[in-house]
Amino acid sequence: MRAAVLEEYGEPLAVKEVDDPELEPHGVVAEIDSVGVCRTDWHAWQGHWDWIGLKPETPHILGHEPVGTVVEVGEDVETVEVGQQIAIPFNLGCGHCRMCRTGHENICENQRILGFSEDTPGTFAEKVHVPDADVNAVPLPDVIDPDTAAGIGCRFMTSYHGLAHRADVGRGEDVVIYGLGGVGLSGVQIADALGANVVGVDLMDEKLDKAEELGAVATVNAADTDPVAEVRDITDGGAAVSVDALGIAETTKNAVASLAKNGRHVQLGLTTDEESGEISLPVDVMVAQELDFCGSLGLQPSHYPEMLSMIETGKLDPSEMVAETISLDEIPETLDAMSDFDTLGIPVCNEF
Repeated sequence: MRAAVLEEYGEPLAVKEVDDPELEPHGVVAEIDSVGVCRTDWHAWQGHWDWIGLKPETPHILGHEPVGTVVEVGEDVETVEVGQQIAIPFNLGCGHCRMCRTGHENICENQRILGFSEDTPGTFAEKVHVPDADVNAVPLPDVIDPDTAAGIGCRFMTSYHGLAHRADVGRGEDVVIYGLGGVGLSGVQIADALGANVVGVDLMDEKLDKAEELGAVATVNAADTDPVAEVRDITDGGAAVSVDALGIAETTKNAVASLAKNGRHVQLGLTTDEESGEISLPVDVMVAQELDFCGSLGLQPSHYPEMLSMIETGKLDPSEMVAETISLDEIPETLDAMSDFDTLGIPVCNEF
């Protein structure tokens, strides 16, 4: 099969022939219908995140936002059939550990990260093997097309879990989102659908305009003003929920500083080499104002149905985040374009 392979960090991915995936008894093999190209892939391409064990050894196939059609089923699989179209979460659970048994399979004790873990090659390829398919292969409703569903495999479902579950966003609450890439723009639409008043913060007018299209009641260009002061003014003293969707020290600190007393911060963005996973925060202020700081990773496969139901009924529409469709051969240049942090929305590969 053809795949885009990481052979050297920072160098263009090599589009080449590789071996087809081997079917395991607990897994399925799926042909990839579409796959999002995510900033998380860019981080992997750059060789970031060795401090949390997410620096894949080369050579390795990246890609972790797929939709596929099942073509082979292992003998131990009970819930998935050949011909089904499936979404595949990047956070793969085993289904047996304490975390999986208690509904937290996104932080499985035996977790494998699609496109990052050594034994779990990704989906910038014609086919992929999905381990523990009874847990990790999520059947898609017929009304959701593959290009729409590709973006939900990381950015959209990450924002959904962070806002709907970790922050438990309520109707009428003020939510501020720093960083309006794929994760941040998804968060704008999701928070709006949950009934919140959303304020988007970024440096690019195009992204701010897109946030307003997706439901933001106000936007702030951080290049032109003090974003914390502006957000606190818009929200009459501070937001109930803040989100950092970028993962740099400045946006994390500004997001926390934008909260009202008793506010909740949700960290969706992971850091780059500059921070290497460490960001200083105003701990005394967080104590004095009883601020919560929540990490959030992906979405449990068992919770996909509630998100898919909102997509099926039109309350959420991930297709509005799809910026362009590309071929497998265009993935290397698409990753390279992300180095300037000026891409808008989600590129989706649907031609292999």
